[in-house]
Amino acid sequence: MDSANITRAEARERAGHLEVDSYEVELDLTTGATTFRSTTTVRFTADTNSTWLDLIAPRLIRVTVNGTDAPVDSFDGRRIPLTGLTAANVVTVVADCAYMNTGEGLHRFVDPVDDEAYLYSQFETADARRMYACFEQPHLKASFQLTVTA
Repeated sequence: MDSANITRAEARERAGHLEVDSYEVELDLTTGATTFRSTTTVRFTADTNSTWLDLIAPRLIRVTVNGTDAPVDSFDGRRIPLTGLTAANVVTVVADCAYMNTGEGLHRFVDPVDDEAYLYSQFETADARRMYACFEQPHLKASFQLTVTA
């Protein structure tokens, strides 16, 4: 795959098999100046036994699918393959995500005047995957709970 972006055909195919119920996202912004810890729990139903979650991150630490550890070595820096899915699923992903300074994802800036760190995001839809694991498709909507440690 040349691009991190999902194709229209892939989006149509995945959306035909999933309904996303909720996301619980926990961000720990105290882990360093270049990365932050992101823990995502997504609940969804599926009529397929495999799909993928979107995540752009330098390090995938752990994935569990319905309480069972899944391999992390197949993560290509953009997609997390999910297998062994059932009708109702709970997937938890722990990753170290990178702060950006391009306006994508979670932007971190240290002000040279007061030496304080500031964060912001314009958070375009495709950039959500730079902050937490998700099904990055606007039509796969779900409720969110966001917890931040700063």
